[in-house]
Amino acid sequence: MIDELLREAEAKMDQAVDHVRGEFGSVRTGRANPAILHRVHVDYYGSPTPLQQLASVTVPEPQLLVISPYDRGSLGEIERAIQASGLGLNPSNDGVVIRLAFPPLTEERRKELIRVVRHMAEEGRVAIRNVRRRSKDDIEALEGEVSEDDVRRGESRLQEITDGHTSRIDELLEHKEAELLEV
Repeated sequence: MIDELLREAEAKMDQAVDHVRGEFGSVRTGRANPAILHRVHVDYYGSPTPLQQLASVTVPEPQLLVISPYDRGSLGEIERAIQASGLGLNPSNDGVVIRLAFPPLTEERRKELIRVVRHMAEEGRVAIRNVRRRSKDDIEALEGEVSEDDVRRGESRLQEITDGHTSRIDELLEHKEAELLEV
């Protein structure tokens, strides 16, 4: 019973770590990364459609993304969606493809992005702690059905799982900060 609760908690904590990893991927680092466009949805014939379903994205140079729409009629809509996305990128449209040039980051912008990723990491840690709290309550609720020692061992194992996932988020944060500070 406790093992099942621990597996469930670990799966939820894995999801929190994966979410943070995805969030970090969407933060611009001055290098062209197609993952930054994963949140962009284009109004395609009246319905919001993920950009990846409408176009292919290539990285011909470290500072450039090229978006090739499958339907040239959607070129204008894709361009508007990128401008409205708040990514701080200015698309240039040549009638066939859209080019996104990534300007080098200023020192001030780097510091601002580091604050943003630290906040994202803290949200991930909070999500992990919330999973731990709910799981701990569930384990303590079993105290009449299982021995007190089993409950304590379960709580100890839950803390180990929590510490492991928190350290994974810290590693991701450290890597992302290093990436942002790279000139």
